[in-house]
Amino acid sequence: METKEKIEFAGLPLAVYREIAAHLRQVEEVEVSLIPQSSQQFDYYQSQIDSLCICWTANANSESRQRVQQILTYYKNRYGVH
Repeated sequence: METKEKIEFAGLPLAVYREIAAHLRQVEEVEVSLIPQSSQQFDYYQSQIDSLCICWTANANSESRQRVQQILTYYKNRYGVH
């Protein structure tokens, strides 16, 4: 059984979301997809991406989960998002 987690970084550009996703995809037992913005109104300051969807496979261990949290914390600190 896999579990899913939605992660949002308000206002980050598409390129940064792609960088985060590429970094997370290097962790074993984790799959990542980008969820596009669903707003019909264009806002220059709004990201093209709504969020990341992280899917944990049934074999995901605590080491994989810890590594993902380290990566997310790095990007949160780097870009000042909460």
